[in-house]
Order: sequence, then C-alpha cells, then structure tokens
Amino acid sequence: MTGHTTHPAPSRPRSLRLGSRLALLVAMVVAALAGPAVVAPSSATPAYATAYGSCTVSGCADARTARSGWSSRGWPTSRGWYSWSGGKCNFAGGQYQNREGQLPSGATYYEYDVYPRTCNAARDAHRIIVNLSTGATWYSPNHYSDFYRL
Repeated sequence: MTGHTTHPAPSRPRSLRLGSRLALLVAMVVAALAGPAVVAPSSATPAYATAYGSCTVSGCADARTARSGWSSRGWPTSRGWYSWSGGKCNFAGGQYQNREGQLPSGATYYEYDVYPRTCNAARDAHRIIVNLSTGATWYSPNHYSDFYRL
C-alpha cells in the first residue's frame, strides 16, 4: 500500500436530503396533475402508430356517419371546406401520404374530418382515411396515432 487513503464523500445534512426528496415529490405530483402538454398535431404520422383490423372504439359510429356524408358528396379530393348539413362545414384534407406506411402500401388515400363545425373553425384530431379505389376506410381518433378499419 502506498499510503493513499480514500475519504468518504462528504455527506449532505439530513435537512438538505429531506428537502431534495420533498422537491422531487412535489414536482412529480404537479406533473401528474397537470398532465402532458397539449401540442398541435404534426402533419406526419408518428412512428408509433398502430393499425387495427376493426373499429370498436368510441367514435366509430360517428366515423361511419362521416363516411356516408363524404360519400354523398362524391369524395372530394381537393383540400378545403365543404358545406355540410345543419349549416355547418367539414374539411377534406386532400391526399394522405401514408409516409410511415401504417396503412397498406401501394394505394392512394384521401383524408376527411369526421366532425362538422363552423366554416374555417379549428380542426380536431378525428379523421377518416379512404382508399377511393377500393373503398377501404380507416378511422383515426387521434390524428394518425392509431387507425381503426371501418
């Protein structure tokens, strides 16, 4: 041995350790109560998207109604607002790119909002995505995080 001695790391006073733990606990409670930050949806499909073979979640019936409404309007492919029943409008989003490949590849898809609203109002996250060649329709209640086949 060379005479080198190790010294234990200095210990923080108990009051500082307790204060640090209390601060961490408060931060965790505040984060849990506040919930996640609300962020506007991006135009790209998230990498964690999931496609389901059937639609059994809340909103599927509304998505089917929207599908019928868009079908009666001839499935417009131009992006924009369209007149809807009850003096409302609904938005067709144009071509859906399927960049992340969550839906079957080799098809051309178009996106449509599910819920009508006042013309030019803010859009929500509910969409139907349709392959106009086959009629295959998918419902996304959360702006392309999940897809449910109608």
